[in-house]
Amino acid sequence: MPRLLAPSQAWLFGRGVDLAVFAGSALVSVGLVLAAPALGAVGETPPWAWVLLVVGVDVAHVWSTLLRTYADGEELRRRPALYTAAPLAAYLLGVFAWSQSPGLFWRLFAYTALFHFIRQQYGWVALYGRKARASSTERALDAAAIYAATLGPVVWWHAHLPRAFWWFVEEDFIAGLPAWVGTAALVVQGGVLATWAGFQGARALRGEGLQVGKVLLVLATAVTWFGGIVLARDDFSFTVMNVLLHGVPYFALLLRYARGRLAEGGYGVLAPVVRAGAPAVLGVLVVLALGEEGLWDWLVWHERPRLFGEAGLLLPADVLALVVPLLALPQATHYLLDAFIWKPGREPALLVRLGWAPRGAAAEGSKAGTSRDSPVTHARPSS
Repeated sequence: MPRLLAPSQAWLFGRGVDLAVFAGSALVSVGLVLAAPALGAVGETPPWAWVLLVVGVDVAHVWSTLLRTYADGEELRRRPALYTAAPLAAYLLGVFAWSQSPGLFWRLFAYTALFHFIRQQYGWVALYGRKARASSTERALDAAAIYAATLGPVVWWHAHLPRAFWWFVEEDFIAGLPAWVGTAALVVQGGVLATWAGFQGARALRGEGLQVGKVLLVLATAVTWFGGIVLARDDFSFTVMNVLLHGVPYFALLLRYARGRLAEGGYGVLAPVVRAGAPAVLGVLVVLALGEEGLWDWLVWHERPRLFGEAGLLLPADVLALVVPLLALPQATHYLLDAFIWKPGREPALLVRLGWAPRGAAAEGSKAGTSRDSPVTHARPSS
């Protein structure tokens, strides 16, 4: 007998949170873009939206990685080599790239960020598949759908450069793809998503029903990436569609982790901030993000005197080669560490802290070894 919804739903954070951070983020993005004329946000991203979206979500979510890493003394003592080598390697690579040319630095940074954004969406859908114990066929289709939903618009973008927006700075992506390649990419995207939708429909007809969270995640990804790249005509639309679905779910992940780590007695002198809940934690992250953006403006951009004042410095080129990679270090370190910090194979307690395994499972996992089928082992949601 056909059934629309699966009798047992797999949620990552709970029904309400999942719907809010995935479907809700996409709906808010679409709503803001549609309301852009009324908000005075057509064209360049206005200051209020820049503070709310770029600082409050995009930059702040990068700083939230501290909750998993440098804000936890025990974690630092557990893996000192990783937490020393990651920023050092990122900085040295950045200085080398900038010394070759600023364009090379921004291009390398942009493609690293792009890879990071795409892998995060794959990570979420893989987590849903693992929690729902989906078949290998369904997991493969889910992965194909996510990669099609993200890479299709990206390839199209490369075939239609320049656009009214860039990832970081002008000409950070490589232009020159023929227009037909972009069209072909969208055709392939449509075919893959249609196949995925057909499989979901077949599930419903067989009486297995749909996993709502996963389906909405794939749809949200398809809408925001297509809308934010192919349909977008200005920087505001790109920023809105690009930022919310990436940053908001990551906040949910880090806040869930922090709550679990706090229950173990973690964070030391910072525990009161975490204990105060999401408003306090997010407030601290926004302050850090504002501080970072203030330094960028004072030392490099000199674009927002109304926010950060006009007391900036005009640095010579050789000094910029050292300063710009340093300012980019929080983001670059975030990209590197996310490839390591969500693997429970070496840290079974990770699943417990995230609420995906019962208390006591960490001790058992440390004795028996974490299964390679662990959801976080195969899916590292990152920012």
